[in-house]
Amino acid sequence: MLNDIEFINGFSTELSDDYRLAKSYVRDIPTQALVYIRSFTHKLAAQLAVQHGVTFTSANLYDRIEQLNQRRVIDVAAVRALHRLRSDGNRGAHPEKYHLTQTQLVNIAEKSIHQILQIIEKLYPSLHPGVAPHYQFEAFDSYAGRDLCYRAVMKNDPEAQYLVGMSLKAKGLMLQEQERAMAQTTDYSRVATSNLATSDLTTSSPISSSSTPAKSNTSSLLSTTVEQTSADVFAQAAHWFHIASAHHQAALFEHGVSLLHGYSGAENPATGEAFIAQAAAQGIVNAQALLGFFYLVGSDQFEVDINQAETLLTLAANAEDAEAMSNLGVLFYQNQQFEQAYLWVNKAAQTGYPHAQYHLALMLEQGEGCQVDIATSQQWMQEAAEQGQLDAMLRCSSDILHDDDASQEQLNIAEHYLHEVIKYGRNVTAMIELSVALADGILGRIDVVQAAYLLQQANLHANEIQRQVIEPLWQSLLMQIDSVIALNPTEDELATLQQAKCLLA
Repeated sequence: MLNDIEFINGFSTELSDDYRLAKSYVRDIPTQALVYIRSFTHKLAAQLAVQHGVTFTSANLYDRIEQLNQRRVIDVAAVRALHRLRSDGNRGAHPEKYHLTQTQLVNIAEKSIHQILQIIEKLYPSLHPGVAPHYQFEAFDSYAGRDLCYRAVMKNDPEAQYLVGMSLKAKGLMLQEQERAMAQTTDYSRVATSNLATSDLTTSSPISSSSTPAKSNTSSLLSTTVEQTSADVFAQAAHWFHIASAHHQAALFEHGVSLLHGYSGAENPATGEAFIAQAAAQGIVNAQALLGFFYLVGSDQFEVDINQAETLLTLAANAEDAEAMSNLGVLFYQNQQFEQAYLWVNKAAQTGYPHAQYHLALMLEQGEGCQVDIATSQQWMQEAAEQGQLDAMLRCSSDILHDDDASQEQLNIAEHYLHEVIKYGRNVTAMIELSVALADGILGRIDVVQAAYLLQQANLHANEIQRQVIEPLWQSLLMQIDSVIALNPTEDELATLQQAKCLLA
């Protein structure tokens, strides 16, 4: 009986390499597996177009799938399946933008492999006579990591060196987040461990296209030792990018990023940006997206040039780079070309990019470039919040806390969102919101110690306008504490109240 790789090869030899490579990387480097899945989806759409005489009018995969849909080349179920593969492939290309763990990435990659098989079974008669042949799925393995290491070291293979660097880069961010989480946990523990919420304290630091892959909590062949720090692992990643960069353009881009952010020590933005520009000139999509961002907002080496930004961002956006789509929307928005802005922000949101989903929600709320649609706006806002977009989390949590009919489950979600917003960015507004909610019992309990701590932290990071908001809340909480102390509380309760009062002293 055929195995699954042979089954795909029988359907199309042009697709079999992408499928084989995607499957081989699922366990060790799921981000790379998802990149191959995206490539597979592009090629599958192109084959369907050729088979049915469709001439694509856009380089964007979303548009191409929709064009196949409009021509009734594939049914609604197949359209949805292709969009899922496209969306998951985008997550693999930029996992840091979606706050995905290594476990989540592996699960998405495994699911996508099975979705590929399902859609090929369905589409088989469109390219071949009769139904799809029977085949046997062979289990995922973990050989790819060992093979990569061998090829990187013993064969001096630039592609393997690049992929080893990418894996180490992902693990560097994992350790960085663990280190930040430990520091934050220690900070909270100094206040009152028994009184604080037990939500996950893992943090992240999302930045532009130059950011590193998202956190990982599973081990693999390329796992780091307990003693290593994030700085150690980022330096190792930089080493492999440097070695591969002479012969591998994607590695050249990553080498530029490593210099830009100082993976090996001191930052070197001038050289880093120069390498990024070289990679962009060679057609590396991530490099085009980042260089377009530099031209949009300005950088160390590049002054604002809207024409250059539009050119580069359009190239990257048409190649399905979600951040480039979103930034292209920003560019048009700044030029008050709201319909064009809405078009690109919507496309970016459809890929699952949470920042675009948040901005799309705002545009739908205000009717900018589109009709006002409050219900759809709320859906996108919730989607962005669920994916960790901080502004959306703050907006959704505030809406819940000010809703008299909110359920306890919703209140728990609001509290979780506020904790996340505080941990990611020390957001003063979130600190104030959560402090008031805990002091007033809005969340179903009163916790004056944490309320006082949050108000103290808010005051520490606030600007003058925010301090004017904090001052009456500060005095009100002190009065609340004093009034409870006057009621002769138990010894344990008194100790807690005195601790809260001490924080506000």
